Amino acid sequence: MATLTRAESPTPAAGPRPKAGAPDAAAPDAEAAASDPALTPDDRLALYRFLVQMRAIEERGVALYKQGKVPGSFYDGRGQEAISVGATFALGPDDVVCSPLIRDLGAHLVRGTDVTEILRHYMGRQNALSHGREGNVHFGDRARGVVGMVSMLPDMMVVAVGLAMAFRMRGERRVALSFFGDGATSRGDWHEAMNWAGVRKEPVVFVCENNGLAYSTPSDRQFVVGPAERAAGYGVASTTVDGNDVEAVHAAVHAARLRALAGDGPTLVEARTMRMHGHGAHDDQRYVDPELLASWTPKDPLTRYDARLTEQGVDTAAVRERVAAELEQAVTVALTAPLPDPAVATSDVFCAGEPATLGRGDAPWSFHSPEAAA
Repeated sequence: MATLTRAESPTPAAGPRPKAGAPDAAAPDAEAAASDPALTPDDRLALYRFLVQMRAIEERGVALYKQGKVPGSFYDGRGQEAISVGATFALGPDDVVCSPLIRDLGAHLVRGTDVTEILRHYMGRQNALSHGREGNVHFGDRARGVVGMVSMLPDMMVVAVGLAMAFRMRGERRVALSFFGDGATSRGDWHEAMNWAGVRKEPVVFVCENNGLAYSTPSDRQFVVGPAERAAGYGVASTTVDGNDVEAVHAAVHAARLRALAGDGPTLVEARTMRMHGHGAHDDQRYVDPELLASWTPKDPLTRYDARLTEQGVDTAAVRERVAAELEQAVTVALTAPLPDPAVATSDVFCAGEPATLGRGDAPWSFHSPEAAA
C-alpha cells in the first residue's frame, strides 16, 4: 500500500492555475470522482503487453550487443519494468515525459514510439529518433511528448520543472513527469528541482526508481534519510510504493497527476525495486550479494503480473507469442537500415529558427478515452 504525506507549500502558488477545458479533457470534478484508477480487462492486458515488450526488446538488445551489432554498451531494466510502464500508463496525451532514463524503455513504448526505430537507434543506424548520431540510451520522441535524456543525472528533473512551470503559467491542464534513481538524490540538481517545484507548486510528478544502487554504491552509503522522507523538507508530497507492482505504481502516479492538475503541486513517488542486471551489459554486478538478488527473483514484475492475469483467465502465452513475432519482424527490418552518412553528422545539432513543439503521446489507458471523458 502506498502512503501519502501531504506537505504544505511554504508560499502561495505563483501564477494562474490550470484552466478547465484546456488540453486534458476531464473537468476537475470529473477527475476527482475518478480518483480511483479503475483498470478494465483491456487496460490490464495492455499493461502486461508493455511489460513483456520491454523485457523482450531488451533481451534482444543484449544479444545484439554481444554480437557486435550495438555499439558502446547496452543498458536494460530487468526487474524494473513495472515502474516506467505503470507510471507512463497513468499519463494523459498532453502530458510530457522528461525524461525516460536507461531503464525506462517502457515509457517510450507506452507513448507509442515505433519499435523498429528504437532498434535502429540502438544499432547506430539511420533512424527517425537520433539519425544515428547519439549513444544507444540517449533518445527521445518529441512528436510523442518524450524529451530525450542526458547522462548527467538528475539534470532532466530541472528541465521537467521548467516544462511544468510553463504549463502553469500558460494555464494548460497538463503535467510533466521525470524519472530518476536513488543516486540522483545525492546531487545538487535534485535539491534545486525539488525546492523550486515545492515553492512554486509546479504540476510535476517525480518518480524515484530506488533500486538500492547508484551504479555500485548501496543506499546506506549514499544517505541516511530516504528520498520520500526528504521530500517534506521541500514542501513536496511523497508516497512510497512497491516498484515491482505495475498497478501500484500506476495508481500512485495517477493520484499524483490529479493532485498536480488540481493545483496542489508536485509529488515524489518513490518506487522501491531491485536492479537484476549490472549497470550495463559491460558490468557483471559482482559487487551485489547473490543472496540479495535471489531474494528479489520471486518478486519479478512480469512473473507476478503474469500470475495475476492468468488467474483472471488471460491467455498470457498468446501475448508473449505475438510480442515475439512482432519483435522478430522489427529486428529484421532494423538490420537492413543503412548506417548514417558521416557528411551530415553536424547537421541539426543546433536549433535553427523556431523549435518544434512537443507533440501528443499515446495515452492507452481507457480513463483518457473520449468515451470516458464524456
